Amino acid sequence: MDNIFNASLIYATFRSATPIIFAALCATITQQADILNIGTEGIMLTGAFMAVAISYLTGSWILAVLVAMIAGLLIAMIMAVGHLKYKSEICAIGMGVNLFAIAITKFLLNTWLGKSGTFMDPKIVPIPHVHLAFLEQIPFLNVIFNDWCIMEWLVIVLIVFVWFMLYKTRWGLHLRAVGKFPDAAQVAGINVNAVKYQAMAISGLLGGLAGAHLSLGYSQMFTENMTNNRGFMGVAAMFFGGAHPVYTSIGCLVFGFADSVGARLQAYGMPSEIVLMMPYLVTIVVLALSMISKKHTEKKRKSSLQTAK
Repeated sequence: MDNIFNASLIYATFRSATPIIFAALCATITQQADILNIGTEGIMLTGAFMAVAISYLTGSWILAVLVAMIAGLLIAMIMAVGHLKYKSEICAIGMGVNLFAIAITKFLLNTWLGKSGTFMDPKIVPIPHVHLAFLEQIPFLNVIFNDWCIMEWLVIVLIVFVWFMLYKTRWGLHLRAVGKFPDAAQVAGINVNAVKYQAMAISGLLGGLAGAHLSLGYSQMFTENMTNNRGFMGVAAMFFGGAHPVYTSIGCLVFGFADSVGARLQAYGMPSEIVLMMPYLVTIVVLALSMISKKHTEKKRKSSLQTAK
């Protein structure tokens, strides 16, 4: 058991959770505007491909990340136009985007990079890792905090930044008002559609960043459908956390923990089928707990209203 539950598991959990946290923040922003971003998976996958392709062709991971974010932005704005201008069902658009992303990345992988299945090459420049020399003197902290990818540090900053933007700024107030009371927000002079477009745009940038981290930070390659439902896990974590950045991130750590423990158990003879199933079982449990909690809160609120009357 000591080989499974040790200090390195803390970092392994956070490392596995980081792509999901990016995806969850992507879904959190739009959910605050009452837009369920099922297309997070597709945005993330498109960003992952563009990051690898640009890194391979230009040798610049910075340019690769920027292009991945722009790709995510374009996909998100297509969804926004379909939903807000043409009044299409957002879940249907999201599923369409996910299917489109699988197809277009496979097509570009074949035609642009001349590969199929998986693309790996020494020319792919990954996102750098940060080595802190002073931590070498403290073994426990060295195992947990040293040699983190830049994106793993960035996601912590983003969690705090998104929380601040949502709950400590006027824009965040407008966003939450648009999500909960759109008619009242319109009467108050807030352009509801403009705020929703902004939410979708920011969501697209975050989703593209999630994909870039997955293919250049978490790994150094692109594989067809490599997101492997991490976008959906991010959406599930968003429901678990009530679209609150901090609580949502805690939900993502649950997924990361399950994935990391499962990978370690596999080395001790656990069947691979069970290991692969663990994140999805956790997703079901998290969603079930979220629904139970939501129903309990709603019941309590109705009870309070009846008492007040």
